[in-house]
Amino acid sequence: MADDHELDRPEIDSEGGPVKSFLDHLEDLRWVLVKSVVVLGIAMLLCLIAGNYVVQILKWPLDRAKMNFPGTNQIVAVSYGTNRLGIVKLAPEQQQALALGTNRFVAVQIEPYTLGTNRVLGWSVNPDPAATAGINKLKIDLINLSPAGGFLVAFQVALYGGAVLAAPFIFYFVISFIFPALKIREQKYIYRAIIFGGGLFFSGVAFCYFILMPVALAASQMYSDWLGFGAFQWKAEDYISFVCKFMLGMGLGFELPVVLLTLVKLGVLSYTSLRKMWRYMIVIVLVLGGLLTTPEVVTQVMMAGPLYMLYEISVWIAWYWEWRDRRRAVRANVT
Repeated sequence: MADDHELDRPEIDSEGGPVKSFLDHLEDLRWVLVKSVVVLGIAMLLCLIAGNYVVQILKWPLDRAKMNFPGTNQIVAVSYGTNRLGIVKLAPEQQQALALGTNRFVAVQIEPYTLGTNRVLGWSVNPDPAATAGINKLKIDLINLSPAGGFLVAFQVALYGGAVLAAPFIFYFVISFIFPALKIREQKYIYRAIIFGGGLFFSGVAFCYFILMPVALAASQMYSDWLGFGAFQWKAEDYISFVCKFMLGMGLGFELPVVLLTLVKLGVLSYTSLRKMWRYMIVIVLVLGGLLTTPEVVTQVMMAGPLYMLYEISVWIAWYWEWRDRRRAVRANVT
């Protein structure tokens, strides 16, 4: 272990770890890949075993989404015994033919009847208000439409969940491989970028999961219903893929300050240039909102707002850096 005098030597600050040959670096890289693949495989296996719990986590935004029925069409909840068979949105001619009353939400009960020697099914309107109480709070069902659908969903859950669990370990392996080649000062900057960037990434994912995703899913259902399509059953594999990519996109979108401030440190941008590009940044964040969210205005604006706030924070950080550097230069000239 090096003592304090060794750490004070300029070559220690300017150099990284011990010098290795090209083949030694290849060997280190091989072990990084091997350990990363092993950790990813173990994480995927754990998520595959606990797939039902991972699915429940991914379904949380869907359960919190407020589904609505735009328009004035009558909505009928069809039940058999204690089981609800489904929700039907009646066309105007169907409403006139069935004459189920003037209430917009109607509960219809299907029951077996004896007609002579035959046993038939009939229906009647359930007058109990409790039977229609939950219609306007209907939740979308996730379904599989193919024999291989369940396996595809399980693979998606294992892949996305395993990647999340294994990411810290893989990141550690990669950093351990790169850091010996960096100077001590560079390592310090990398540590700061990791903490700052990681916090922003998880903030973006959390913002998407808890706030933006329920709104986006509700808006998607409303838009489908407005177009005249049924929107109360979605394919499970499509939903899981959409949610995971949506959260990943939001996490990457929140890395905007890291990109801008890195360009400031490299001298490509400055406080003045950042302040002048605010009009372009409004267009950029709106475009990012359109690319990373569902194609409707509400969620695009909800994402563009936080991204623009992060841009403004980056501008003020750049201003502080320039002010700090000017003060240091003045002090250096005085002394």
